[in-house]
Amino acid sequence: MNKFLKIVGAVAIINIAARIFGFFREMAVGYQYGFSYAADSIFTAYMVPNFLYLVVGGAFTTAVISLYNRKTTNQSEFVKQSFTIVLTSGIVMTAVLLLFTDPIIKMLFENNEDIAPDAIELTKHLFYWMMPSSIFLILASYYSGLLNVHNKFHLSSFSILIYNVAFLVIAVALSFVIGPIAYGISAFASSIIMIYFLIVGYRKLDSSHPIGISFKRDATTKDLWIMVVPIMIGGGTIQIYAMLQRFFAQLLGFGESAISVVNYASRLTQFPQTILITAVTTVIYPILSRKEAEDDHESIKSLYSRGLRYLVLLMIPVSIFAYFYAENIIQVIFEYGNFTKEGTKLTTPVMQIFVLSMFFLAANTYITRFYYAKGDSIAPVIFSIVNVFIVNIAVMYLLADSTGVNSIAWGTLISSVVNTVLLIIYAHFRYGLKLGNGKLKDFFKLSIPLILIGCITYLSSKYLVFDYKWVTFITGLVIFSVSTIGLFMLFRIKEVEDYINGIKKKYFSNK
Repeated sequence: MNKFLKIVGAVAIINIAARIFGFFREMAVGYQYGFSYAADSIFTAYMVPNFLYLVVGGAFTTAVISLYNRKTTNQSEFVKQSFTIVLTSGIVMTAVLLLFTDPIIKMLFENNEDIAPDAIELTKHLFYWMMPSSIFLILASYYSGLLNVHNKFHLSSFSILIYNVAFLVIAVALSFVIGPIAYGISAFASSIIMIYFLIVGYRKLDSSHPIGISFKRDATTKDLWIMVVPIMIGGGTIQIYAMLQRFFAQLLGFGESAISVVNYASRLTQFPQTILITAVTTVIYPILSRKEAEDDHESIKSLYSRGLRYLVLLMIPVSIFAYFYAENIIQVIFEYGNFTKEGTKLTTPVMQIFVLSMFFLAANTYITRFYYAKGDSIAPVIFSIVNVFIVNIAVMYLLADSTGVNSIAWGTLISSVVNTVLLIIYAHFRYGLKLGNGKLKDFFKLSIPLILIGCITYLSSKYLVFDYKWVTFITGLVIFSVSTIGLFMLFRIKEVEDYINGIKKKYFSNK
């Protein structure tokens, strides 16, 4: 168990480092191009290949791992079959999107009459460079899955770190010579570096099956396609939201800087959200899978309520701090170079609305795991389709005239809340999964410190504002951290007490 936890910890650190460098890339775009159409073009062109990598590549990888471990699977043949399917799918999707580049770009910009032709051409050229990287990114996701099957988690994690570092370094270096097109070249070059690293790592495995081409079809490949589609829709909710946000920011004609505003605001909320949900699911999901195999339904019900409670304890305080310190966070992270004070004012309200959706998006990801463990991939897919593609889009259209670019964030918030409610209600009646023990005392015990944390954070953000933005941020962070831990201990929140007692026990046992 200690060895397992060390591996998980090491992989988590690598993943955090990789995400930080990806975040640095967003900061570099903000510093160099601010809210110009150059920044919008970079984000627009990268939207599709990134979506294919995370959603399509991730779905294929999840399905391949599941089928690879089946006792009935001919692993050697399946590796070749699955590689052929993934490669062919990547090439076909990329070719189709490249073929329709002109109508796609025109559709994105048709409601922005004031856009310069140069901006449209820049987006096209960036798209032509970035789209071919989708093939390598999808294959990289596939190779990462094969490495994880052989317990080489660090190699797949390092590949993402290498990709983000290479993307950042190449893009920034070349941009001084050739301008924003450097980000397109960098996306393509870094994807090649990433896949090369993974191929070398896989070939060094003693127990690996050789990669090759096989067009043979059997029951396993049929099951692969059956699994991929629902996983792609149900498991890629956050990425689908991100793509639709950027798509409709242009389609609804919000003008220059709309995509940049949405991108900067959403990135700031996705970073803590992704890290925290990963922390919870990494601990609980392996236990859940084992309990489901053992038909231990009581333990599963307990894990369900405990996990959601952990999410509340983690996500709600972070959301409170991010909401009240939204402007200061944007100043500290982005307000440099061409990212001006006016840009901060535009981004702050959008970020605050996105912050309100953090818990619900995380809860959707978490609850969906229980549906998958039950073998139910249909219900979460139906809920996702209804909310992401109907409720989300309807809200954006209905509020576009009255709230402008804020409607993009409102669509995400309202649809994610509805999706969470539907998942909870269906899980309650279909699988008997309940939120807690139903005691009103426990509800108040948890809600009161959260309310007090909100009050303290609001007061500090309003009255402890200094001329130097970093002083404001550090002061607010210290007050928030101390008040959060102190109030949780004062109200004797069990999870916090257990964690602190564990640290004390470990410390004194070493004396």
